[in-house]
Amino acid sequence: MKNKKMNKPSSENESDSEEELSPETHKKSLEKLKKIDPDFYNFLEENDENLLNFEDDSADDASDKDEDDKTHIPGPITGDSDESDFEDEGAKPVQGRVTLKMVAQWQAELQGDGKIKLKSLTTIIKVFNAAMLRATSDDGTTEGEFKVEGSSVFNAVIQMCVLYLPAAIKKYLGMEQSGKDPQKCKHFIKIKGPLVAYLKDLLKLLGGITSDNILTVLLKHLHQMSVYVACFNSISKQALKKLIILWSNSEETVRVLAFLCILRITRNQQAALLNLVLKAMYLTYVKNCKFVSPSTWPGINFMRRSLVEMFTLDLNVAYHHVFLYIRQLAIHLRNAIVVQKIENRQAVYNWQFVNSLHLWADLISATSNKPQLQPLLYPLVMVITHTIKLVPTHQYYPLRFHCVEILINLSKESDTFIPVLPFLVEVLTTYDFNKKHKKVSMKPLDFSCVLRLAKSQLAENGFKDSVIDRVYGLLLEYMANQSYSIAFPDLSLLAIIQIKQFLKTCSVSNYTKRLRQLLEKIEENSKFIEKERAKVSFALNDEKMVAAWEARIKTKGTPLLTFFESWNKVNKIQKRKKITKNDEIAGELPMIKRPKIMETEDKVPKPENKGPLVLFPSDSEGEEDNFKLGEEEEEVEKPKKVKTKKKANKKKENKKETKAEINVPDKGDVVQDFSVRDW
Repeated sequence: MKNKKMNKPSSENESDSEEELSPETHKKSLEKLKKIDPDFYNFLEENDENLLNFEDDSADDASDKDEDDKTHIPGPITGDSDESDFEDEGAKPVQGRVTLKMVAQWQAELQGDGKIKLKSLTTIIKVFNAAMLRATSDDGTTEGEFKVEGSSVFNAVIQMCVLYLPAAIKKYLGMEQSGKDPQKCKHFIKIKGPLVAYLKDLLKLLGGITSDNILTVLLKHLHQMSVYVACFNSISKQALKKLIILWSNSEETVRVLAFLCILRITRNQQAALLNLVLKAMYLTYVKNCKFVSPSTWPGINFMRRSLVEMFTLDLNVAYHHVFLYIRQLAIHLRNAIVVQKIENRQAVYNWQFVNSLHLWADLISATSNKPQLQPLLYPLVMVITHTIKLVPTHQYYPLRFHCVEILINLSKESDTFIPVLPFLVEVLTTYDFNKKHKKVSMKPLDFSCVLRLAKSQLAENGFKDSVIDRVYGLLLEYMANQSYSIAFPDLSLLAIIQIKQFLKTCSVSNYTKRLRQLLEKIEENSKFIEKERAKVSFALNDEKMVAAWEARIKTKGTPLLTFFESWNKVNKIQKRKKITKNDEIAGELPMIKRPKIMETEDKVPKPENKGPLVLFPSDSEGEEDNFKLGEEEEEVEKPKKVKTKKKANKKKENKKETKAEINVPDKGDVVQDFSVRDW
């Protein structure tokens, strides 16, 4: 009872304290204070405003408390970090977020034996779009139905679409067995919209990747999807634009895959796209063959061969392009002939012009069995021959050899006689090979990547060696191609006369030896043809009988042809070795040849009576570029120049040697300047 009585006042005190602490009672007491003691109230108002604004502070505290309660509510973290790759099974799923489990389910649907639903295809395409937006957006955020977060999920989505989506679309359209046009399928209208969106995203992804390995995978996927790309004209043009860039500038496998995609897309929509593709590819080819080097030759050759294949798709369409571009080359050549100016000459004597001639010659050679492009053979040959005659000087011998090589191949493939011999024999008669060279070069000059030679290169002995090599090889190839002709003894007469004249005038044994061997082979072959021709009973104007006789001789074999085949095998092996050696040299770091360094002054060699002391031997080999002597070193070397021809000057030599010995400390300084630590 006592405890109960004691508890009552405590509860009353608590209630009283709560009333006292309440804002209403506090406000009433402040109003009373204002009436009773206004001076004290003014003092509080000036110095302690928080006491008077008690209600506002309590309201702010309550709101802060509510905000704190809100911010500390636990929830799933959706940041794009590396931890997002590892999924927490216990975490609540975020709406629209793609997980690996979802990707696995979609992949199972695509691989399943059952019927593919349109909803699942559109969902997968939307997820691919979300992945693309995630990869291309600046801040990494996406606004859409799905969100792809984490690298593992992104890779899984791309892998699923690349590997399994083309087969699933075929299955949905019913194109698994019959290779009919997708536009004729009854379900194509339903999937048309999602398919356009997917192809646009795929092209975006293709344009933003630089890795060759990933590009090969995506190009293989695009090659599978090219059937659907051809259904949409705008997407086809976008795809071809990007593919032509890859075809001209990328790594070898990427180039090949890009060309296969171009070929397949163009074939599926040939009437609408062929003209645009041929023009764009030719301009890209000309743009990328401006500079030629051993490393760029394979790419230029690939572009030329693939362009020939594209032009052969429709020769009637190709004729207009080929005629227009050969006419353009002829106009440049005419301007250079009529207006003798350097800029007009440079418009012809460049790699773009020569590679264009090479392209059209290859195209006419490849279509020699079809009549559409054969009328363009004569104008092309005239352009090539007048290109040689434009500036027939020694400096442009490399360009002459390139043009002659084009004519030889064109004559062989088209089975047409082209007079090439005068351009080769002219080299032997116009240049004086007995003239002594002013410079010595260790190797012959390589004409494969050169059109014009500098005047300093003409003074080297390697120039004459290279010219004889090219004349020998091209003469042998041309005569071997004509070796089974019934008119070979008459064709070879000019070559025999000019080679005999060269052998009389030239005194260089290395050159005469090679051309004498060639002369013997040509004479042997002409005797062989004369013997076979003596057995002929038909008239020479009977073209069919002449063609049959030449075919029989060709299958039987001629002495010159068998010699050329064996020589050509060896020559190709030597060219491959040169290419591989050049690649190895290009991969190595430049080496500086340094003289041996003497560690102490005692080991410095004293000058002998045989000749002067040489710090840097074999200056003729080009080491003067690697080392430049200072003023002090030049002073050391000046007194070393001694004439040792006469024995009477030995005393003078000894005096000069003593002067050189006095400057030994300077030599020691030179050795210290070239110490190993300084390099």
